[in-house]
Amino acid sequence: MHVRRMITRRRALVSGVAVAATAAMVAPGGSTAVAADHTKAQSKVKPTVVLVHGGFADASGWNGVIERLQHDGYTTIAPANPLRGIPTDAAYIASVLESIEGPIVLVGHSYGGAVITNAAAGNPNVKALVYVAAFAPDKGEQLGVLLNKYPGSLIGSSVQGVPYPNPDGTTGTDLYLRADAFRASFAADLPVSTTRLMQATQRPFSASSLTDVTQAAAWRTIPPGRSSPPRTRPSRPPSSAGSTSAPSPTSSRSRALRTSP
Repeated sequence: MHVRRMITRRRALVSGVAVAATAAMVAPGGSTAVAADHTKAQSKVKPTVVLVHGGFADASGWNGVIERLQHDGYTTIAPANPLRGIPTDAAYIASVLESIEGPIVLVGHSYGGAVITNAAAGNPNVKALVYVAAFAPDKGEQLGVLLNKYPGSLIGSSVQGVPYPNPDGTTGTDLYLRADAFRASFAADLPVSTTRLMQATQRPFSASSLTDVTQAAAWRTIPPGRSSPPRTRPSRPPSSAGSTSAPSPTSSRSRALRTSP
């Protein structure tokens, strides 16, 4: 049962990314008339797919999706999202994007959606955005405000704050999911043994992410799409997790489904 659900979600996500990737394909200029059309048909360049994870996770959550995309011939990169706040995370992902030649399809899951929204702004190589049960904030919005405005997430009551020192001498707060709440709020349809391992290896994200102000909304100029596993409130990419509860969008805009970090 768990395996069927994971495979179904993985296929749905890969299909969504493939649609965006097909739309993002570009053809180098050819000669004229029929010869040019033939050249374009044969020479379309597949985009690089960049997968950005959210909070409480790492890039390995995309492994199942990566396998399928690579099988279909797509160059795929899943960078490690620093999870140190939107400005830091977006700047890092933007630097990854700058290192890639050719067209890019940029995918964000959960909190990763807020990161790609900022990171893709101004990069002409990013041809499509895909939001997987993700935040898609507008310029000037804060994730914490959106979560309070549109309740329904289990994350808020499940996190534990742990202080850490910032380089400037101030104290920041890392957010972890508590062991007793991890499975219900993060991966309720996975075996207990699997979620115990996920809980032990989770990567926290900085609480500042909830108050950071979005500086740019790339989806206003780059074609956005969305993918959401049915009847889930995921905080892991659909290749590995979901929840049995229905998702609660945190915006009236339909450009992307927003959910917990």
